[in-house]
Amino acid sequence: MCTSETIRKGVSVLSCLCFAALLALFTATAVASGDGFDFKGMKLPPGFTATTYITAEGFDITPGKSAPGLPAIVTINFDGQGNIYFARTANRLREIYGSNSGPIYRIPVGPAKITKATEKYFHFGPSLSDPDEMGVNAKGEVFVSTMDRRTQVGSVYKLSPSGRARLFAGGASAPELLQDPEGIAFDAAGNIYVADDDLGRVVKLDPKGKVLDPKFISGAERFRTLTYDPRGFLWVGSDGLHSSAHVDGSGRIYRASLPDGKLKLLHSGPLASGMGLSPGGNLFSAQRRSGKIFALTPKGKYVEFATFGGQSALRTLAFPPDNAATRKAGIAGDLFVMVFPMLDYPVREVIRISGPFDAYVKQRQ
Repeated sequence: MCTSETIRKGVSVLSCLCFAALLALFTATAVASGDGFDFKGMKLPPGFTATTYITAEGFDITPGKSAPGLPAIVTINFDGQGNIYFARTANRLREIYGSNSGPIYRIPVGPAKITKATEKYFHFGPSLSDPDEMGVNAKGEVFVSTMDRRTQVGSVYKLSPSGRARLFAGGASAPELLQDPEGIAFDAAGNIYVADDDLGRVVKLDPKGKVLDPKFISGAERFRTLTYDPRGFLWVGSDGLHSSAHVDGSGRIYRASLPDGKLKLLHSGPLASGMGLSPGGNLFSAQRRSGKIFALTPKGKYVEFATFGGQSALRTLAFPPDNAATRKAGIAGDLFVMVFPMLDYPVREVIRISGPFDAYVKQRQ
């Protein structure tokens, strides 16, 4: 919605009008779209439904293949208003376009369809060098982890709600801090936690970027995903030990104590490519290579949720914050999942799953 508040935060009237027109055009067609992700091959529990939320067309990049979606997008995150953010990773874009920078996107609440002609209206802030994971804090500030593959130095950039970017942590001035930063999370005090895959650590910083602990969590593991739990701990997803083969059975999910970073192993097995906390406090995790979503209770009880059949796979997932704004928008309590319409095909969509998530987990415990 175009309001005086959005204009004050840096969104132009023209962009607002374009957003409104685009969203109105796509809302009527999103659910009916059957050319992308294969919903018929997806198995959900009774009482749950799935629809297309974000797709794209005209970005086909492999000769002889065609599927809707946007190339190379990674991670998905929400702000407090229900806007969704994601990036296009330059690691994949180099193969496609020979580019080392990837744009960040902000999609207003509601289904969206992106084309090459309208893509620029969804861009948020400047393109960054090889963006990967991101997080959005309670102030609407967006933090993006990046890596310079030439120098093997990692950075975290902070973007204001209007899209102004600055280096927040790491980079050439502090090359020893980050090498391959991945997941980002925030605690109730506004401190920032960054998982580093290559260095096997989770770095803790204060809201201004001061390093509070360069090895808040440290080990010989490929730490990848982080989720803050208001009950006072972090969920930490790992791709397994650096010394082990990077295969689906090597994944681990830990619960980390916030006072000291001490880890407790709650689950091992599939690689967790994305994690999100439901309104009731259950952790839902995407298994990229196994094509499944499962849930973990706070005590680590495993509950299977969904499977993705056919030629489809998934990358990551997120729940929007459950607040007055997202409830008014009608998306609170829903799960949003980034999917590959066809396995190993480089275009991706975001689908929306609705249903009684926490009631289902409680019933299956």
